[in-house]
Amino acid sequence: MQGNQRGQLIYVVSDSIGETAELVVRAGASQFDRFLFDVQKYPYIEDKESIDEIIASAKESRAMIVFTLVIPELNAYITKQAALHGIPALDVMGPLMNTLQGMLKEPPTGKPGLVRRLDEEYFRKVDAIEFAVKYDDGRDPRGLLRADVVLIGVSRTSKTPLSMYLANKRLKVANVPLVPEVEPPEELFQLPVERCIGLTINPEQLNGIRTERLKALGLTAQANYANLERIAEELAYSKRIIERLGCTVIDVSNKAVEETANIILEMIRKNNLRNERK
Repeated sequence: MQGNQRGQLIYVVSDSIGETAELVVRAGASQFDRFLFDVQKYPYIEDKESIDEIIASAKESRAMIVFTLVIPELNAYITKQAALHGIPALDVMGPLMNTLQGMLKEPPTGKPGLVRRLDEEYFRKVDAIEFAVKYDDGRDPRGLLRADVVLIGVSRTSKTPLSMYLANKRLKVANVPLVPEVEPPEELFQLPVERCIGLTINPEQLNGIRTERLKALGLTAQANYANLERIAEELAYSKRIIERLGCTVIDVSNKAVEETANIILEMIRKNNLRNERK
């Protein structure tokens, strides 16, 4: 079939959006550049009646059917009907799932659209990581109202590592450093209290962390940043802001980032459950 003639008609049939089957069809068709192909998609096919209509149309149009139907009953039905009516049909997913089932000794879930859901989860994670980077360390207070969680606390209370860890759990996290000489942004006081979390730490431990930080930067450990009196002043100021906000406080002393993150995740889970019950 050359020139401007109508090409081979291929029906792509799927119980999801049909991207996988369409990609396979177009990849295969690209190897036959002397021919034209007309690809028509039938997504979200979830019943036998729809399959009957597709079969009737394919028979009349002399179309080929390429399908990804992971629901076993529908897969068997379209295979049987295509054979009964002499319609060329290709099951894209079946051979792979049969091989995996034999190797893993476990049947597939048979749930449509899981690849798309995995993709959505991946992109949500990427968005969350980009959000955490953009709104790290109070860079742009406008992001606070869009955040799932806002972390506040003095310097070196693990705000940034926690933000990145939670971003990998697909949460959009912003963080704001609390410094006595700097008034917190107005947006912080507009947040629902359950979305704000204050971080505090033992003064002596913070002194040790800041001292090591200064050494890593090649600076003297006697700098005001690591001074115990300055640390006490900062923590007192932080406590006043946290009390003013009325938000939850987590003491991160001697806690790994993962441990603190799990506490936050559990708090979010409980808040969501409470909201669902309202």
